[in-house]
Amino acid sequence: MRASAKTGLKWTWATLLAVACVLVAAYAFAFLKYRPYDPHDPFMVRFALAGMAVPAHFFGAGLALLLVPLQASGRVRRRMPTLHRIGGGLSVGGILVAGLGGLVMATQAHRGWLTGVPFTLLALTWLTTVGLGVHHAIRRDFIAHRRWMLRCMALTTAAITLRIMLAGGLAMQLPFDAVYIFAAWGSWLVNLALCEAWLRWPAWRARRPAIASAFALRG
Repeated sequence: MRASAKTGLKWTWATLLAVACVLVAAYAFAFLKYRPYDPHDPFMVRFALAGMAVPAHFFGAGLALLLVPLQASGRVRRRMPTLHRIGGGLSVGGILVAGLGGLVMATQAHRGWLTGVPFTLLALTWLTTVGLGVHHAIRRDFIAHRRWMLRCMALTTAAITLRIMLAGGLAMQLPFDAVYIFAAWGSWLVNLALCEAWLRWPAWRARRPAIASAFALRG
């Protein structure tokens, strides 16, 4: 692929990601302000049982999502390190609040343990990745810091993947509960797997000539 095509693809992907982050973050903030309580809505009933964990989760996750494009920008990191650090601090704070709120919300998840388990694992993994990212930043191991924060961003954007999966299920007229259970697992596992593959791809690509030579010698 030509360099110009790679650059164009990179900017297209970055733009789509930024737009998706802003839209889902805006939805989270709007939900907190404008969504009225509906006793006939099973999600609203569950949210009421989870109490203050709901606004904590929506606000913290919305803030973290809004900051993903800023924190993922290599240009900002190189040219405006102070802004990167400020954004990082806000993002970490948002994830801590959202992750802890998510743990409480998972106990009241729609469809019970079938979705409560994956949402609990998501919250724990999210908190772990951001903790490891901060740990490596404090140790000034910035390579490891960036890798863990990329994993953290993959989990942050699970909110986007979740809605894409739900919208896809709705478009295909699949049973909502089945799609919701699938999305509860898939939204973050798919993101994490893709992120891990992307992080490991340079090492895999570097090993390909050696592997090919080994097979040639055996043949």
